[in-house]
Amino acid sequence: MKYIFYIIMLMAIAVGVTSCKSETKSEQQQEVKAVRQVDCDEFEKIIADKNRVVLIDVCSTEEFNAGHLKGAIHIDMRQNTFRKKCEEQFDKSKTIALYCRNGFRSSTAARILSEAGYDAVNLKGGINGWKEAGKEIVK
Repeated sequence: MKYIFYIIMLMAIAVGVTSCKSETKSEQQQEVKAVRQVDCDEFEKIIADKNRVVLIDVCSTEEFNAGHLKGAIHIDMRQNTFRKKCEEQFDKSKTIALYCRNGFRSSTAARILSEAGYDAVNLKGGINGWKEAGKEIVK
């Protein structure tokens, strides 16, 4: 019985110590904007504002060459230099609209850019969803 009491006390102390940090990691970092996940129709409206929005295709070169959205800039997010390239090329006052084949890689890329201080928007379903909705792509 005595051992159970000591175990419970040690567990309570451990929980208390770990939860009493003065600042959480998120408080130490710059406030991160949430990544917007939007459908094809909303994405189409967003990218229509070419003065305030940068459209980025984060697919592989082969996927990009197979078809992409008109006006898209190709930056493969699997490259180690993805974030650096974006920071060198794009002003943080611009909205960054991203897509890939199915929406997964672009969601990850949008999170990376959001953490860097960008307003990032991801196309749910990627270019496959875009095509299924009957939207235009170019080669």
